[in-house]
Amino acid sequence: TMDPHRGHRATKPRARAAPPAGDPLLFEDTSSRTAPSVNQGYYESGYNLGGPPDRGATMSNLFADPMANAAMMYGSSIANQGKDMVNKEIGRFMSVNKLKYFFAVDSKYVMKKLIILMFPYTHQDWEVRYHRDSPLTPRHDVNAPDLYIPTMAFITYILLAGMALGLQKRFSPEVLGLCASTALVWVIIEVLVMLLSLYLLTVHSDLSTFDLIAYSGYKYVGMICTVLCGLLFGTDGYYVALAWCSCALMFFIVRSLKMKILSSLSSDSMGPGVTAKPRLRLYITVATAVFQPIIIYWLTSHLVR
Repeated sequence: TMDPHRGHRATKPRARAAPPAGDPLLFEDTSSRTAPSVNQGYYESGYNLGGPPDRGATMSNLFADPMANAAMMYGSSIANQGKDMVNKEIGRFMSVNKLKYFFAVDSKYVMKKLIILMFPYTHQDWEVRYHRDSPLTPRHDVNAPDLYIPTMAFITYILLAGMALGLQKRFSPEVLGLCASTALVWVIIEVLVMLLSLYLLTVHSDLSTFDLIAYSGYKYVGMICTVLCGLLFGTDGYYVALAWCSCALMFFIVRSLKMKILSSLSSDSMGPGVTAKPRLRLYITVATAVFQPIIIYWLTSHLVR
């Protein structure tokens, strides 16, 4: 018979057995421990791999490095030397103060100069005035060469050429660019030929490179007038304006260069070729004047049809 008291097995709470000595723990109970601080670990030497780097500390360490300071000082010294060298080379070929002189103009000077360029026969005094061995600025002397009128005339000529090509249905950026580059190259060639002629013939004069660019650039004023007359009055008006502007420009060039080239006889040393020097000066002046109508016709004839 079964004991009724044995129907239910008595359950007693079992105590948790301690692990046997010497057996390693599979998992370590860390619930009762505090979380380690962020700075603990193997990377306590200033490197923070978990967050963004401290840029202030990095830059301070960089500037505190003597090698970095020496490299920066050396680089800045090289940059300063390069800047001085570039400024020196630019100053050899182009003086800023001298360039400012050729743009020292006002509206009164521009009006007088344009009248002289178109009607030079009425102008009497062609001598350039000086003050303490320095020529007066164009705004104080109408006979002084300038670069303002040639520059503005060149830009106006390009715009007028674009308009003329557009009226003839021949406009394109390539054609306009070719027209502008051709006009600029002709002036450069003319100035280089003039400088080479003066050098080879050992002719001393007061002409500078800027002076030659100015006198060569005055032709753009006559070119503008020629193209305008051609657009307004056709081919007949073009040739009449070409003849007038060419004669006026040749007269202006001869009278202006006469004061710069032909009048400086005292600067040449006495020698066997002293009697030929005035003749060479005259040849250079006349050749420069005669060359102007050829360039004007070459640069304007294709714009008028």
